[in-house]
Amino acid sequence: MYGSLGNHVQSKRELPRKLWKYWLQRYSLFKRFDEGILMDEEGWYSATPEVIAAHHASKCRCSVIVDAFAGVGGNAIQFALTCDKVIAVELCPQRLETARHNAQVYGVAHKIDFICGDFLEVAASLEADVVFLSPPWGGPAYSQSGVFDVRQELDSLKQNLSQLVRTASCALREPASMAVACFLPRNTDLQALGETLRQGDVCVAERNVLNSHLKAMTVYYGSLATL
Repeated sequence: MYGSLGNHVQSKRELPRKLWKYWLQRYSLFKRFDEGILMDEEGWYSATPEVIAAHHASKCRCSVIVDAFAGVGGNAIQFALTCDKVIAVELCPQRLETARHNAQVYGVAHKIDFICGDFLEVAASLEADVVFLSPPWGGPAYSQSGVFDVRQELDSLKQNLSQLVRTASCALREPASMAVACFLPRNTDLQALGETLRQGDVCVAERNVLNSHLKAMTVYYGSLATL
């Protein structure tokens, strides 16, 4: 065990008022929430809604996939339902154990290798067919910034999107495939996204809509860039 299960927020009264809206979305984040799902404060605003995570899993179906920023496990759980093996990487030991616990609730923990570490440091040691990126966007405040410019470095990673995708390709069995998917904020600047592409790069940007509301965007690169 990398860490202990603690600091979980399991009721609305335990959440800061600014995060109350996420409590109302708990069943969209995890349909099996009442069966023992655990969430820390960051997990409430960073977990991918289950329907979208299932869509990602369908699009990224392969033998081995890396979930580079696993968080509390929402994407890793869905990947385990479509892939033979999932490598879930998470820097925070407590959050990694939360992801393991949540995967046990869904009965898929045996299909996931949980690695506590910095993806940027361990990427080259991994071997996978696809890499999925859901990097930290900067918390709920990102939506107040007008547009999300992927040309700028993410403060916690010191890499911009283009650099992050190149790092992710180091974890691929076939780096030339560029089979990388990246989950991005809904206010991502598409023009800036286009400017990050190098000659010969291919990507498809997909808007993720839930209950008639634009929730986020997902960009599929290389061999994943199919309509």
